[in-house]
Amino acid sequence: MSGGLVTAAYIVAAILFIFSLAGLSKHETSRQGNNFGIAGMAIALLATIFGPDTGNVAWILVAMIIGGAIGIRMAKKVEMTEMPELVAILHSFVGLAAVLVGFNSYLYHDASLAPVLVNIHLTEVFLGIFIGAVTFTGSIVAFGKLRGKISSKPLMLPNRHKMNLAALVVSFLLLLVFVRTESVGLQVLALLLMTIIALAFGLASGRFYRRGGHAGGCFNA
Repeated sequence: MSGGLVTAAYIVAAILFIFSLAGLSKHETSRQGNNFGIAGMAIALLATIFGPDTGNVAWILVAMIIGGAIGIRMAKKVEMTEMPELVAILHSFVGLAAVLVGFNSYLYHDASLAPVLVNIHLTEVFLGIFIGAVTFTGSIVAFGKLRGKISSKPLMLPNRHKMNLAALVVSFLLLLVFVRTESVGLQVLALLLMTIIALAFGLASGRFYRRGGHAGGCFNA
């Protein structure tokens, strides 16, 4: 499996995790949300195991066994009414992992790739980190609301539509800078700024999340 395909698989997995969190927010769609989560994790695991840079599958299997054992124990211990909270906090770890994997993929990419493939790789890295950061903070806020630690009142900011548009435009411009510049310093700066925007995006999405409701757009639509 090529590096680009692996990155694409991680992006698909992250999107499925977001759908899973949204599905688990309501009883009517909880089963569908759980299926999304299973599919997302299966894709992420397969992409990791069969990735081009995977050197020692034995260690991955050990980690899977340990993680699986912890997951089974937590699932048996947690009441069904607390399952959405468990899934939300676990999804935050998934989002954080996606961000770290994205930065790692940028720092240790194959320098021998053709220019077109390099641009595709950088775009995938950018999008993967963006989605991972949104998932991370959005899932934490959702967990806090489900736990009753954070107010369930939706966040209603003035000029929120303009803020949504501005965040998207700035993120797109940062993507262009990240892909087109040859300066490592500018690339790192673009990634860091985008990560901050994505984290704020996730926080705002989580603040719009209603207990028993759903996660909406960035600063509320």
